[in-house]
Amino acid sequence: MSLHLHKGDLPPGLTFGNSVAIDTETMGLNPVRDRLCLIQISRGDGDCHLVQVPAPGRIEAPNLCRLLADPGVLKIFHFARFDLAVIAHYLGVTCAPVYCTKIASKLVRTFTDRHGLKDLCKDLVNVEISKQQQSSDWGADELSEEQLSYAASDVLHLHAIKEKLDQMLRREGRSAMAEACFRFLPTRAALDRLGFTEPDIFDH
Repeated sequence: MSLHLHKGDLPPGLTFGNSVAIDTETMGLNPVRDRLCLIQISRGDGDCHLVQVPAPGRIEAPNLCRLLADPGVLKIFHFARFDLAVIAHYLGVTCAPVYCTKIASKLVRTFTDRHGLKDLCKDLVNVEISKQQQSSDWGADELSEEQLSYAASDVLHLHAIKEKLDQMLRREGRSAMAEACFRFLPTRAALDRLGFTEPDIFDH
């Protein structure tokens, strides 16, 4: 595993192919209140590029934003709903097309209620990841090696997990349903940013 930490933006000329795994670290779980601190990106080759976001407010990161908005690059997330809302709020970018491993898992792994990334890594690709740094201070000026390694682990296995889930989606005849869910995710994230979470407008 090779980690590359960048301050404020990706370096020019960096390419990721036609699919990229992405995750974010924030100061909390409210995408409007809690600022974006770190974005992790991997092309699925064992390397991870981490962009540390300076405080406060929205940032200018043209290279990163170009990648996130590129319609020719599939963006793979785990629980994309949150990440899409955070990215839209702080970077002003709507990510598309997207793939969410959590949604795919819920559509085909109906034999379990365990759809967290740690569970998918263990069950689908036989990898144990630690969540010890999940609640650490991501807004610190200097992130520890433990924080960076934890953050990288959230994206390094998403390509392999997607491949396994795609096989299950095809087997169960739910690929089209998954694609429809993925297309809706940017809208769902936009609703979250507008405050339509509690009550959820899709509730009774």
